[in-house]
Amino acid sequence: MMFATPITFATIDTLRAACLAPRPGNPEAAIAVAARQDQLTKPPGSLGRLESLVAWLARWQGRPRPRLDHVCVLVFAGNHGITAQGVSPYPSEVTAQMVANFAAGGAAINQLARAGGASLSVIPLELDRPTADFTIAPAMDEGDFLAAVSAGAAAVPADCDLLCLGEMGIGNTTAAAALAAGLFGGTGADWAGRGTGIDDAGLSRKIIAIDAARRIHATTDPLALAAALGGRELAALLGAALAARMRGIPVLLDGFVCTAAVAPLALLAPGGLDHAQVAHCSAENGHRRLIAALGHAPLLDLGMRLGEASGAALCIPLLRAALACHDGMATFAEAGVAGATA
Repeated sequence: MMFATPITFATIDTLRAACLAPRPGNPEAAIAVAARQDQLTKPPGSLGRLESLVAWLARWQGRPRPRLDHVCVLVFAGNHGITAQGVSPYPSEVTAQMVANFAAGGAAINQLARAGGASLSVIPLELDRPTADFTIAPAMDEGDFLAAVSAGAAAVPADCDLLCLGEMGIGNTTAAAALAAGLFGGTGADWAGRGTGIDDAGLSRKIIAIDAARRIHATTDPLALAAALGGRELAALLGAALAARMRGIPVLLDGFVCTAAVAPLALLAPGGLDHAQVAHCSAENGHRRLIAALGHAPLLDLGMRLGEASGAALCIPLLRAALACHDGMATFAEAGVAGATA
């Protein structure tokens, strides 16, 4: 099913229904890729994950010859009431300042998106109205949560061949760690990291805040946890990943915050994140653990922890290289090279 108009979710029941029945991929397209790979002038499987990545693109685009003509990077920005607990060395004003930097072309993601031949859109979400401090109340009520999820879903272009997701928001590694703890168990110490470089005292405050939030918001419902412990940019990431599944668009996830934001999709339905690849393993504490809990394997591991879709955008050239090999290599018959025998 394709949607020419923006996807939105008016009620929590509508959102849940979409999460519980994810659009299937196209196995025939992936089989066609594998069949061509077997004919190319190389030992079977010798390009490793480059081969499986082309099959993954084919499965979720629904094309036996996938393409990367229109690659999109979406970065969502939000502010968090939890910063009142001293969990970040930077004030919330930095979120808007960085959004302005994105608009001026001065951030890392501007350079990486350009290098990957991708369009970049940055969507700020009510930066002048931070979410609630989730050690006191749910971060978002149902209306705010649905609005943010719908904003993320509506931002996904219908004609996108590959979607890269990222975020910006002072305090959001605390929200991501709290959400990961709520979804997968564990304590604040298991999931909290230093984020933008907080000191030991700040890390201790972060752990205390996460543990307090876990006691207050004891639900096991993934969507309720996303509303209570997340943030607007995290909810928008969930909405964008879900809309991509509905539109038949494969997704590259950035680091810890992005992975935590979309994790409810994997818990709500088996294979709910099969259309997504974790682009890289962040240096942020908890990301490797989260990736393992989801049963994924990162494409890169470069010690990055910037956010803003930087790791996802860095994987665009990798996918372009995989596709170039698939499309451009000669078959054994075309090259006049003897193939392998049984």
